[in-house]
Amino acid sequence: MAVENIVIVGGGLAGGTAAKTLRAEGFSGPVVLVAEEAHHPYLRPPLSKEYLLGKANDDALPVVPEGWYAENGVELRLGEQVTRLDPGARTLGLGDGSRLEYASLLLATGARPRSIPLPGSGLDGVSTFRTVEDSLRLRAGLVDGGRNVVMIGSGWIGMELAAAASTYGNTVTLLGLAKVPLGAAIGSELGGFFRSLHEANGVRFRLPASAAEITGQSGRVTGVVTDAGDVLPADLVIIAVGVVPETSLAEAAGIGLRNGILTDASLRTGTPGIYAAGDVANALHPFTGEHHRSEHWSNALNGGKVAAKSMLGQDAVLDTIPYFYTDQFDVSMEYSGFPTLISGPPTIRGSLEGKEFLAFWQRDGQVVAGMNVNWPRSDKPQKTIKALITAKAALAPGVLADPGVPLDQLLDQLLPGA
Repeated sequence: MAVENIVIVGGGLAGGTAAKTLRAEGFSGPVVLVAEEAHHPYLRPPLSKEYLLGKANDDALPVVPEGWYAENGVELRLGEQVTRLDPGARTLGLGDGSRLEYASLLLATGARPRSIPLPGSGLDGVSTFRTVEDSLRLRAGLVDGGRNVVMIGSGWIGMELAAAASTYGNTVTLLGLAKVPLGAAIGSELGGFFRSLHEANGVRFRLPASAAEITGQSGRVTGVVTDAGDVLPADLVIIAVGVVPETSLAEAAGIGLRNGILTDASLRTGTPGIYAAGDVANALHPFTGEHHRSEHWSNALNGGKVAAKSMLGQDAVLDTIPYFYTDQFDVSMEYSGFPTLISGPPTIRGSLEGKEFLAFWQRDGQVVAGMNVNWPRSDKPQKTIKALITAKAALAPGVLADPGVPLDQLLDQLLPGA
């Protein structure tokens, strides 16, 4: 090609981190980042937590300071849609009719909120949640309190939004298909812990239940009808039932897909010159030998770095252990591990009632996942959890639960011959 350039499609953490890493690794060629949103690349986790609660301002969102792109020669095309990808010609078609060539291409297109075909979902006051605008709009609707809020979805985002809505003094009712919120992610015991936390702060649950219809008057939402026929008054309805990887561009171009864009451990797709990172990538993980797609910020951060290094021909693989966190009311939680490897309930150290504990999940004796809730950071619980997972050695559940064994000594307790 006439110009050996790199193009990044996507304005989230993966795309922004990739651009930063390219320059940090010494690449001096042209870099173009195309983003459908009009914002500079930004972080999403604060949107449902401290930013929504007004505890963080706009400065908490950018991946890098806005002036960094111009200072480092990275061209931004914000508010621009990529309409076509031609891998054979190595070109992108843009919404303004122009064409953009690339030598290497990173698809960091993220995900979009999953939609459900509910009557009344187009009424004012009904929304999904994904963007800065969504967070600002929801904050404006919640901040004065005294409103009826119905949350459809009992996953992590639904629970975080319910916590924020209740904190602002609104009446919150949460609907979910599972018997226990978060049960699919962390099991019934710990899902029950989070349910009790929310109920103690005034959140009402209808589980299992689904919405059959959203009612309104004069174009504005007034309520939600459940599948049992109950009518819940609603001034605001938030639909938070997960996301779908944004693969339409890749699919039309014939790039391999399976629950996202398939990549190897270096985030290369099966199409020459094209890489994928972040929420959209279903990457081979060296630890498990299986493909994993993660929607958490740690994956986007590390994936952006690995993709950039891979595009530069470096030997880089995405081998970090998946990690995420949540803040709800007075609970702060961190989690690392591989949920797909879990077999059986967790071993608990500490007190659920006291809201300070660790949970370890095992498979064949090996720790494959762990979480800490309000645990002292001085103990570095996540460092220990990740070390235990990496060790791939068995440990007796009684040792994990025993408060008399310091966390930093757990690695000394691995079972011999495991």
